[in-house]
Amino acid sequence: MIKNYALKSVGTRCLTLILSAIVLLNSCSPATQVTATWKDKDATAKNFKNIFIVALGKDLAAKTTVENKMAAALAKTGSKVTQSTNVFPPDMTRNKDLTRDQLIQKFKEAGCDGIVSIALVKQDSENRYVPGTTYAPGPYYGNFWGYYGGMGAMYDPGYYTTDKTYYIETNLYDLNTEKLVWSGQSSTLNPDNLDKAATEFANIIVAKMSSDGVVSPVAKAK
Repeated sequence: MIKNYALKSVGTRCLTLILSAIVLLNSCSPATQVTATWKDKDATAKNFKNIFIVALGKDLAAKTTVENKMAAALAKTGSKVTQSTNVFPPDMTRNKDLTRDQLIQKFKEAGCDGIVSIALVKQDSENRYVPGTTYAPGPYYGNFWGYYGGMGAMYDPGYYTTDKTYYIETNLYDLNTEKLVWSGQSSTLNPDNLDKAATEFANIIVAKMSSDGVVSPVAKAK
C-alpha cells in the first residue's frame, strides 16, 4: 500500500510539473495577435525610401514609445523612417487649420514616400475568476516523519482579475499614389509594460506587412 501511494505521489508531482510548464509556456506567448488584415490587390512589395510614422493619441509619452519601436522594426526592412514626434508639435493631429493636402505636402517635403498610422480604436475590460488549485506534493523519503509530512495538501486560493484588451489599427499608405496599401487590426492582451508591449507589437505588425508583401523582407539578425 505504501508503495502504491508513493507511486501515486510521484505521478502527482510529475503532473504538477507538467501543468507548471504549460502555465509558463502560456505566459511566454505573444500578448499581441493580428486579428485581421486587408491588402490592396494591386499592391506589390516595395522598398519605401522613407516611411513617416504617426501614432495617433494624446499621450505624448505613449506616442513617442510606439513610434520609436515601430521605427526600429521598419528600419529592418531597409527603409529610412521619420517619426511624427520629431517633426510636428504634439497637437498636430488636432490642428484643424492644416488641410489634408497641406499635411501630405509636409510629408513629401520631409522626403517621405510612405505613411504608417497607428491608432487605438477600442479598449475592453473583462473581469474573470481564476479558480484555486489543490495538489499533494510527493513524499519525502528516508524516514516515517518525512513521509508523513509530505502527505499534506497545498492550496492556492482563487481570485478575481481584470483582463484588458487593446484593439489597434495600423494602416500603410503609399504617398505617391495617396492610396491605402495595407491595413491590419490587432489585439494586445494585458500589456504590463509599455516598452515591452510596443516592441512586440511593432515587430509582429512589420513581420506581417513583410509576409503580406507590402514592404521589403525583414533583415535576419546576424
